Amino acid sequence: MKSPAPSANSVASVSKQLAAFIAKFDPKVAKLIRACRTEMRKLLPTAIELVYDNYNFFVIGYASTERASDAILSIAAAANGVGLAFLHGASLPDPRKLLLGAGKQNRFIRLPTLEPLRSPDVLTLIRAAVAQARTPFPVTGGGHTVIKSISAKQRPRRKHNGAG
Repeated sequence: MKSPAPSANSVASVSKQLAAFIAKFDPKVAKLIRACRTEMRKLLPTAIELVYDNYNFFVIGYASTERASDAILSIAAAANGVGLAFLHGASLPDPRKLLLGAGKQNRFIRLPTLEPLRSPDVLTLIRAAVAQARTPFPVTGGGHTVIKSISAKQRPRRKHNGAG
């Protein structure tokens, strides 16, 4: 069943919530999160963004449906920086050995800046992840954003300064 298109009111509410989540980060990290999100929207215009403001990480997943199990990529941010997770990265061809992690499924790359996200090798990995998605992304239409969960308790989103 296809979910209804979000109303203008709910879109504004989601946008406000998203802005508030990102505002918890140091300005430099917040700016990078926004830039990565903009880039991912260009790369996956029909994807549904699934947002989780969890204990450890702030995550924006990219999926073909509103089901978390259909997500293939996610931007994950913590106080120490931003990464791009390939949720089934262990099965992706990675001849340049860019993907980090040793789990059974997930692999990631660090994004100290936006540039790695625009590199031809990373774009190849993203295309491979899209190609192996269990549920294909729609060819037409626009995606939308869904706030999936907000944890009451969270790790600090900013680095601690000073001794301590």
